Amino acid sequence: MGLMREIIFDTETTGLSPENGDRIVEFGAIELINRMPTGTVFHAYYNPDRPVDAVAQAIHGLSDAFLADKPLFDEAVEDLLDFLGDDPLIAHNAMFDLGFLNHELAQCGRLVIPRERIIDTLSMARTKFPGAKHSLDALCVRFGIDRSHRVKHGALLDAELLAQVYIELLGGRQMGLELTEGVIETTKGSLNTEYIPMLHNDRTPKQHGVSAEEIARHATFLKQLIDPLWSHPETI
Repeated sequence: MGLMREIIFDTETTGLSPENGDRIVEFGAIELINRMPTGTVFHAYYNPDRPVDAVAQAIHGLSDAFLADKPLFDEAVEDLLDFLGDDPLIAHNAMFDLGFLNHELAQCGRLVIPRERIIDTLSMARTKFPGAKHSLDALCVRFGIDRSHRVKHGALLDAELLAQVYIELLGGRQMGLELTEGVIETTKGSLNTEYIPMLHNDRTPKQHGVSAEEIARHATFLKQLIDPLWSHPETI
């Protein structure tokens, strides 16, 4: 079975309209191989060279002062394009993110990304659950995905949540029981880019023995239980 690579991504921006001059300020992406997260991610902040709209800042918390020393998009575009490669790109309400990404690429004189490469999880959710709420938060609730750490929107955090939602929309984690074979190599990006290497599945399994101290602690814990289920074997 060959390797199928997909990229889940999300953006944060200065506002709602690239046509009105709004720009990307954060880009986060998660690598999937055969529908399973590998642990390899891309994360970057960009100086938009314009003020961040107050409403947008309230959503993602990225201020002009924070972004001032970050690279311009065209200064760091190579790292992003290297990570994306030619693989399918998955986003929630994908046309919004793709519109911003293609605007930035066009400003750099780069080829834009065709619509055919894009998978929109919002469209998937609307098809699967007509009439329901389809926001990322609502889908996390539906699938029991913990989003308690999502105080504000963040491109990498939202991509991580969306990766879980995407897998559930495809039918759940049983889709990924076929583990990826082989080693996937990644290259370290710039300081502005974070690559987290995947855990290779060709390692020799470690033996995890139970220590005498752990056995003693467990025995102490069991003594604290009142009328445990296993004391009534007829009910088990």
